[in-house]
Amino acid sequence: MGRCGMVESGGYGAGIAAAAGTGEHPSTGENPSTGGNPRLRIPDAAQRDDLGAFVARAVRLDQQIVVRLKNRAGPGEGPEDDVVEAWVATPFDVLATRAVAGSVVPSDATVSGNELLAELAVVGGAELNAGTPRDLQWRSALPTTGGWQAVDELPATVVAELADSGIALARENAGPHGTPPASLLDQTVLTVSGSDTTVKIPLRCLFALSGMGFIGTNGSDEIVRVSATDSWLRIDARFGAVVRRRHALLPLLV
Repeated sequence: MGRCGMVESGGYGAGIAAAAGTGEHPSTGENPSTGGNPRLRIPDAAQRDDLGAFVARAVRLDQQIVVRLKNRAGPGEGPEDDVVEAWVATPFDVLATRAVAGSVVPSDATVSGNELLAELAVVGGAELNAGTPRDLQWRSALPTTGGWQAVDELPATVVAELADSGIALARENAGPHGTPPASLLDQTVLTVSGSDTTVKIPLRCLFALSGMGFIGTNGSDEIVRVSATDSWLRIDARFGAVVRRRHALLPLLV
């Protein structure tokens, strides 16, 4: 996949090793006690590798991360047009997502990142046991599917350079636990305009893009697309997208 900023270099294999180190193991599908687990179907091996790389990156960022799998309507009516979206809540308070051709039963399920990664890596095959349900551990709202407007396109190299500069600055200002202050992560590093909309992109979104390895910079024509709704911003790069609310939610007073 692409470049990685906050985490050390490494890809799918490194994430598999991390999953193995937790002591969690995939089901082979032969144990009847796992019959109630979500079932994931991804017929194409390359698409399974894509999902595996996505989950591996997420696990490297957070060993306890959970992955939400949701069916999305494809362009056609046949099973070959089915699409499943994978979502994770990154440590940067930014959602990351990637879509692959396939489906999940039930149509909306949350599972352990470690268990899913191990199943993809060790068991393989088109039909997968996604792991023990962890629905109660998902605490983030997802954006609506409609209402998105394209705002602007940016050169991927520019976005990558900004992410690298931000990571260097964060290391210089890291707190006692090695994490940068929220005030730094919330700083606006890009402002883009288009379609009568202006979107401010905070540093934390670039951290998520870099940490998930989404930014492809192999070609000079590589681009990153910014889109928005009234409530959300989304940045689509070569290997996935990050999503964040544009405005903080007001706390409920009781």
